[in-house]
Amino acid sequence: MYTVPPPQGSDPNCVDGVTNGVAAPRVYQTWKGSNIFFLQGRFIFGPDVRSLALTIFLIAAPVAVFCVFVARKLMDAYSHHMGLSIMVVAVAFTLYVLALLLLTSGRDPGIIPRNAHPPEPEGYDGSAEVGGGQTPQLRLPRMKDVIVNGITVKIKYCDTCMLYRPPRCSHCSICNNCVERFDHHCPWVGQCIGLRNYRFFFMFVFSTTLLCIYVFGFCWVYIKRIMDAEETTIWKAMTKTPASIVLIIYTFISVWFVGGLTVFHLYLISTNQTTYENFRYRYDRRANPYNKGVVDNFKEIFCTSIPPSKNKFRVRVPQEPGLPPRTVSGGFISPNMGKAVGDIEMGRKAGWAEAGGGLSDFEGRLSNTDGLDKDGGFGNESPDLSQTLPTENMEGRAPMHPRRSSWGRKSGSWEISPEVLALAAGVGESNRHGSGSATGGNR
Repeated sequence: MYTVPPPQGSDPNCVDGVTNGVAAPRVYQTWKGSNIFFLQGRFIFGPDVRSLALTIFLIAAPVAVFCVFVARKLMDAYSHHMGLSIMVVAVAFTLYVLALLLLTSGRDPGIIPRNAHPPEPEGYDGSAEVGGGQTPQLRLPRMKDVIVNGITVKIKYCDTCMLYRPPRCSHCSICNNCVERFDHHCPWVGQCIGLRNYRFFFMFVFSTTLLCIYVFGFCWVYIKRIMDAEETTIWKAMTKTPASIVLIIYTFISVWFVGGLTVFHLYLISTNQTTYENFRYRYDRRANPYNKGVVDNFKEIFCTSIPPSKNKFRVRVPQEPGLPPRTVSGGFISPNMGKAVGDIEMGRKAGWAEAGGGLSDFEGRLSNTDGLDKDGGFGNESPDLSQTLPTENMEGRAPMHPRRSSWGRKSGSWEISPEVLALAAGVGESNRHGSGSATGGNR
């Protein structure tokens, strides 16, 4: 299974995130996912973070109504400490639920960093060649088989993140990230639910269920208190506290939603499944390789340490160090010349045979160019290289629109690389200096 490589070393010219006097951007500023960051990358949310405000309102507003119209009246009905504790518990419980909501929605759910380049196919040797100067057809398999607890599990290659997803990992189409132990994307919290926040998500749902039951129960206590104080029927007592009736209806409906979600996730935890796996694989019809037993399954969720995030959103983006060129026969050649380049998905890479052929043809072209004197140097009128070579970017950078070579291999699939252009410039300069020194000697 392909593992994410560690981040490359920073540019030696980069000191404290500053390269040539320009501060490098931070990771969260160049993030390729659809996430939204707050407080300079300290909090990460999904693109639908606005729904989080609605969720907070649906929790805080009913509790505020309960404290004003129910708990405050119960403070007068009971002794001072008993009545005050009803309101204190309601407020503290609400703050606890909101804190769990923030821990669920504002933290990294287990995002796997993307690869900058596709992984090399297994068993591929960059120096290997196929007879006749052909290059092997390199294609990454779409799926691989890995063994998990003695059971074969298939993992897929993610084209967006350019990596093989670990088991239980899936790519969220909303956040545009691969998330470890992906459960689902929850629109109510505006975040994916994965390895690093599933525990807080379940505690949030369970605590919200208890808060609904708490408010529902004390609303009925207040109605019963009115019935006993005024010796009236339940219907007349309910008309005297319309806020309690609204809260009873609201919490009764809510408890079916959050309570049912709590029961469903209790089943998932006991069988060590995720919501995604439950709907996709149906482990009741096939073996579940992750099921360790009810006790161990609960321990895995609640008694294990949460792994640290694989992303450091606030650090500066490291600059990839440039490899120094190597001198060859008076000229120079980039370290990348010997490496295959091209699109792995298309199965096309240029090898040394092609590159060497292009260089030999180029040297032959220079040797036969009109304007060279018998001493091998340029005459008074040197040839115009701009008519022979592409004019764009002669300094070694990749051209914006590379042109096909008219003098390279006849396959038509090899383009002029920046290294060849640089080598041409080096040969021209060396010949020019050689011509100058020969002319000086003749004088």
